[in-house]
Amino acid sequence: MTELVSLDDIRAAAAALEGVVRRTPMEPARDPVLAGVHLKCENLQRAGSFKIRGAYMRVSRLSPRQRERGVVAASAGNHAQGVALAASTLGARATVFMPAGAPLPKVAATKGYGAEVVLGGHTVDEALRDAHRFAEETGATLIHPFDHRDIVAGQGTIALEILEQVPETGTIVASVGGGGLAAGVAAAAKQLRPDVRIIGVQAEGAAAYPDSLAAGRPVRLDKMQTIADGIAVGKPGEVPFAHVADLVDEIATVTEEDISRALLSLLERNKLVVEPAGGVAYAALLNCSIAFDAPAVAVLSGGNIDPLLLMRLIEHGLAASGRFLRCNLRCRDRPGTLASVLQLVGTRGGNIVDVYHQRSDPRLSVGEVSVDLSIETRGPEHAAEIVAALRDADYFLTVAGSSI
Repeated sequence: MTELVSLDDIRAAAAALEGVVRRTPMEPARDPVLAGVHLKCENLQRAGSFKIRGAYMRVSRLSPRQRERGVVAASAGNHAQGVALAASTLGARATVFMPAGAPLPKVAATKGYGAEVVLGGHTVDEALRDAHRFAEETGATLIHPFDHRDIVAGQGTIALEILEQVPETGTIVASVGGGGLAAGVAAAAKQLRPDVRIIGVQAEGAAAYPDSLAAGRPVRLDKMQTIADGIAVGKPGEVPFAHVADLVDEIATVTEEDISRALLSLLERNKLVVEPAGGVAYAALLNCSIAFDAPAVAVLSGGNIDPLLLMRLIEHGLAASGRFLRCNLRCRDRPGTLASVLQLVGTRGGNIVDVYHQRSDPRLSVGEVSVDLSIETRGPEHAAEIVAALRDADYFLTVAGSSI
């Protein structure tokens, strides 16, 4: 049996982190469907995520001799930056293994904090195997991203702040990858307020906890696919699993579309830049997939997002919310036909972003052309109105990713 982290452990972590981490702000959610929801903005934390809390706690507990031998970590980005910052602050050398596809801004930031970065493999699990091997060969101490009591205790300091900032909190919702964040939050909150509901949220394409909880032990996923790279963990850690199984009330999942809509809402309504993994708690509340006791607090766990990915997610979020329409229509290749199509869309209030007109597709009949349109709309009803008008004009129309 794994001994759970105590409230004294978490309070000791809070004392150790005093002056090192930010007491991040608590903001009301400004989306009208989220009345009674608050946002714990760990995306505004030092190094851009909550990870500095656990990483600093773990490195600070090492002996001078261990620090002299250095530390090693594996991460897709946020833990990497947390370990790099903690190590540089405490005078230890850090080596970080990151998947080859890790976002470039996260790689650059990790190097900027003074760590040596080694790229390889495709997942955090593969990077973690390399980090274990490096630790065995060099004597460096492995700073695990989630599977250690000091990590869990450090992350638990978030719940201490939440219950001070919103004492009447009824529900706390947090992202779940390996489980360190949810474990720490649950350990602190349940010991202070046993009545508080704790809900963990995973990306649907990387949800290891439901099967693991059903099996009563950590179970590895066969495959993962999600834009939320920060929580794409194939197997829960033993330490956090024990806490989640005992203390977390519910594990929910969200889709890629849910995540995209959530990040767009956070950007538009709250003016907050949040990465996909950092927004899954908010996504679960926004899509009404979980029941909660108000006031609820969603932990925005990270804000380290590649600007190029942010651009794609904004477009995806607009499409998912019915405000960006991609469609293809086929029509006769006659002078003025394209102008008529564009005029029809314009008269219906659609704003055309781009047009791709082609005649060479072998699937087209002789004398027929294909037109791809990207259109900004005011929402789902407006999009449906434009589609109906085009179909009423006898254009053969298909809409990408929609049942319109």
